[in-house]
Amino acid sequence: MKSIEVGELARRFNLEVLAGEDKLGRTISKARAYRPGLEFVGYFDYFPQEHVQVLGKKEVTYLLALTEEERNHHIGNIVKYHPPCFIVTSGQEGLKYLTKYCDEERIPLLRTNEPTASFLGMLDAYLLKELAPEIAIHGVCLNVSGIGILMRGKSGVGKSETAHTLIRRGHRLVADDIIVLKKLSGQTLLGSHNGKTKEFLALRSVGLVNVVRLYGRRAFQDETRITLDIELTKWRDNDLNNDLEVPPKFVEYMGVQIPHFEIQLQPGRDVAGLIEAAANNWYLRQQGYSAMEDFMKRLEEE
Repeated sequence: MKSIEVGELARRFNLEVLAGEDKLGRTISKARAYRPGLEFVGYFDYFPQEHVQVLGKKEVTYLLALTEEERNHHIGNIVKYHPPCFIVTSGQEGLKYLTKYCDEERIPLLRTNEPTASFLGMLDAYLLKELAPEIAIHGVCLNVSGIGILMRGKSGVGKSETAHTLIRRGHRLVADDIIVLKKLSGQTLLGSHNGKTKEFLALRSVGLVNVVRLYGRRAFQDETRITLDIELTKWRDNDLNNDLEVPPKFVEYMGVQIPHFEIQLQPGRDVAGLIEAAANNWYLRQQGYSAMEDFMKRLEEE
């Protein structure tokens, strides 16, 4: 199971440490933050104690309205579950009671000046991405006209050369050779690099090139949502390859199904152009347009 340290979270969001500074090494393994509410009135049948606990104005105002005895009781009930950390939003003051209990239980208490809603959005997005299940596959990942593409094929088939052509046409490299896939949800895959190969593209007979140094910042982006899986294969003479519409096929990564296309290679074929056409045609299909249906309609009208 992936995890990050509370200290890394504090550095990422520039959080002020109010208590538990010696416990910033505690780990977070759950992707979404939680705002305790019913727990303050004693309901603990469902309390996600492994999640980051965020206290907004609503929670802190409620606690300040209680008597000291009631407040100590409710806070004591929560801290005994030892969540990874507490984060107070909106720069709220008057937190001596929280500081006291967090120091006693050695739980990090952090504070941000960000409003609760915007901070929760940023925090959840960060945790979801950092803690997402991931795998590494071999291939090239590109963003073609805003569409994330996995380009796969056997070694030496021409993936990197095709990627280079696409980059020269204004599209963007995400990763070459090793692609890191992160599962953000049951329908969403994020493609990225492993850090070491960032901006690099390996071209046979030329060597390693840095696409940003060659073509500028617009030639590269860190990550993209994966939309299409395209496999480059050798030409097969017995295949007609003249379908008016290619039947839908899918490939699965970590339980997420991605539309799959196969492009057969032959001298003289504009493979980069075919990938552009596949990406743009897929986009049109999502908008409800089918070239084949349009063509058949014209025939029927005639």
